[in-house]
Amino acid sequence: MDQEILVEVMDVTKSYNRGVRALEHINLSIARGEWVSFMGPSGSGKTTLLNIIGCLDKPTSGLVKVDGTEIGKLSGRELTRFRREKVGLIFQQFHLVPYLNVLENVMLAQYFHSMADETSAREAVERVGMGGRLHHLPSQLSGGEQQRVCIARALINEPMIVLADEPTGNLDKENEDLVMELFRSLHREGHTLVVVTHDDEIARMGQRIVRLSHGRMVTQEDLVCAPRS
Repeated sequence: MDQEILVEVMDVTKSYNRGVRALEHINLSIARGEWVSFMGPSGSGKTTLLNIIGCLDKPTSGLVKVDGTEIGKLSGRELTRFRREKVGLIFQQFHLVPYLNVLENVMLAQYFHSMADETSAREAVERVGMGGRLHHLPSQLSGGEQQRVCIARALINEPMIVLADEPTGNLDKENEDLVMELFRSLHREGHTLVVVTHDDEIARMGQRIVRLSHGRMVTQEDLVCAPRS
């Protein structure tokens, strides 16, 4: 049975000043529930592509649909609302508010969504194994703990797609393993994941690797993965 397409990227180009092109004529489809890894050297365009899918940027030309919505037609305010409702973002740099504790940092995503709920925020923190750190500040947490808080924050509004840009780039091996086990759990639950990484081992945890170079998509590799159940 054919899988439902969640993301469609059609002939997308992204240009900057002086004709510099970050992306050139990208065509890509991502199925609902799929885990896709973006790989490529620095400057290859993988983060730019992730940002466009995540409604943080717009293409110069071409068309992008997420869940049937052509995001290039949305106004700035509509794009922000769409991102908050549909997309969970996880970055290499944690972007936690330093004067807010763990629970408050996770609830902050709810404030932007106009639906603050301490109970659901607490459950999200406990889900990532941080229930004992609810009232700790970011400065009191290790890098791996901070990243797990970011994952809880990304999931709090139940996004349909989770986008991660080098989510283990600042972590040691032990914390990398903990974070990636969370990603595997999310995928088993049916979440759509798009992960930018330089690490081939992490990339191969997904179902497909998309490799970019100089703004162009050069290869796609389907992977044999164990069932999610």
